[in-house]
Amino acid sequence: MKVLLVVNSFASSVTARNTVIVHRRLSRDHDVEMVETNRRGHATRFAHDAVRRGVDVVIGFGGDGTLNEVATGIAGSDTALGVLPGGSTNVFARTLGMPNDPVEAVEFLANGIDAADFRSIGLGQVNGRYFCFHTGIGFDAAVVERVEKRGSLKRWLGHPLFIWAGLTTWLTGYDRRRPHFRVIEDDDIVDGYFTIVLNTSPYTYLGNRPLDLSPAATLDRGLVAITFTKMTSVAILSSLTGALRGGGVKPSAHLDVREDVAQLIIENEVPFPYQVDGDALGSTTRLEFVHVPDAVKLVVPLSEPATTPTPG
Repeated sequence: MKVLLVVNSFASSVTARNTVIVHRRLSRDHDVEMVETNRRGHATRFAHDAVRRGVDVVIGFGGDGTLNEVATGIAGSDTALGVLPGGSTNVFARTLGMPNDPVEAVEFLANGIDAADFRSIGLGQVNGRYFCFHTGIGFDAAVVERVEKRGSLKRWLGHPLFIWAGLTTWLTGYDRRRPHFRVIEDDDIVDGYFTIVLNTSPYTYLGNRPLDLSPAATLDRGLVAITFTKMTSVAILSSLTGALRGGGVKPSAHLDVREDVAQLIIENEVPFPYQVDGDALGSTTRLEFVHVPDAVKLVVPLSEPATTPTPG
């Protein structure tokens, strides 16, 4: 097969050594071209061009942001999406059951490509941009913004940097006195401080622990929208502690949970921050969400090489 390997060499877990190993393994049975990104949006341009040239598989090797750009570039085409973890958290790759080490994960990916094991999956879309696993609005996005302002430290500090950013944003950087936006589904409206729109679960990982907000968030169902209608420490901690135990957040007076969402609008007169698959995109006054079934073909990672049945 013709394969394009899109590498973000600035991602936390990408090194010159493991890039060589990954390229060598994939090239064992396939025609592999490798390109490196150097700015935001670059991976999407590479992916668009690959679709035009009839490439069979485009692989995002970097963080979740790189993967998002590749998925956006090939969505709606016959080109398949390959996933290889190279960031600090790698939510989508781990959701698929891949190891967090790219050298180990490339075996899973190569087995899937070798078997041509491709599966059509749904993606979320917000203001025309696709997302693989979630979009965060409000507090969550403010934390990501703070982390990205110290992007040079992200490669080395990882999760401790996110914890520091979360605490700092909570204490000094986010208004918890009044709602930040309205969440609208058909004629139903709620005020929110913090919303997460999920395409998969878990929402993220804290070390090796998945933060499971909703088991209803899967690649073959509609979106799940979870909104905090109160912004108190008790509300946040009780929900997130429960999510760490597994099975999703529990019903509560401070939560609005919507499952199998096809369309959703979040808006306010005053701009609010948002992030897509861990990539802060600034502030806006309106977000329009839709679920897009069968948006992209995914290379299904396989832990073992596929075996060809012996003719009988």
